[in-house]
Amino acid sequence: MIKKILCTALLSIAPLVYAQSSYAQDSVDTSKTDTATASAVAAPSFLGMDIIESKPLNEVWIDSGFLSYHWDRDKDLNGNNYGLGAEYRFSTVATVTAGRFYNSDRAYSDYAGVYYQPIELGPFRLGAVAGGFNGYPNMKGGGWFLAAIPMASAEWGRFGFNLAFVPSLQNRLYGAISLQIKVKVWD
Repeated sequence: MIKKILCTALLSIAPLVYAQSSYAQDSVDTSKTDTATASAVAAPSFLGMDIIESKPLNEVWIDSGFLSYHWDRDKDLNGNNYGLGAEYRFSTVATVTAGRFYNSDRAYSDYAGVYYQPIELGPFRLGAVAGGFNGYPNMKGGGWFLAAIPMASAEWGRFGFNLAFVPSLQNRLYGAISLQIKVKVWD
């Protein structure tokens, strides 16, 4: 619960911090600064993490299912959530995604959503994915529901991974850390 609150707070104030930093940089009269001073102007940051500037992109990624480590180890949950998905990254901070996987309750789930990852920490982009999910028998009888999940991603060339921090929700959803491998197929 605390992680969810912290991530929500970070995501809600990050654009404000970025806007203020961007305005301050834009208001500097570069015609009166020398090269050393101009290069000393840092990228916008928040709590020591860089704020990623939103720029258009055009990339397609194919995603695997998930390998999940569940917090409730005694419930015999499925941790090998095989499946297939896709991402279309239209921005340096935003991506649409959709796919299907065999979930922790041993039923098929579909998902569709949007990643928003405006924060960079080393090789990782941090943010959340918000969207619709289905297929969990204890959650709305397996029907569609909305959720927001903290997410970290890292990429090296054509390969990367997503790391989701799935919160527990009583006896309806079981919390886990889930790893998804991805391959860029078009840019």
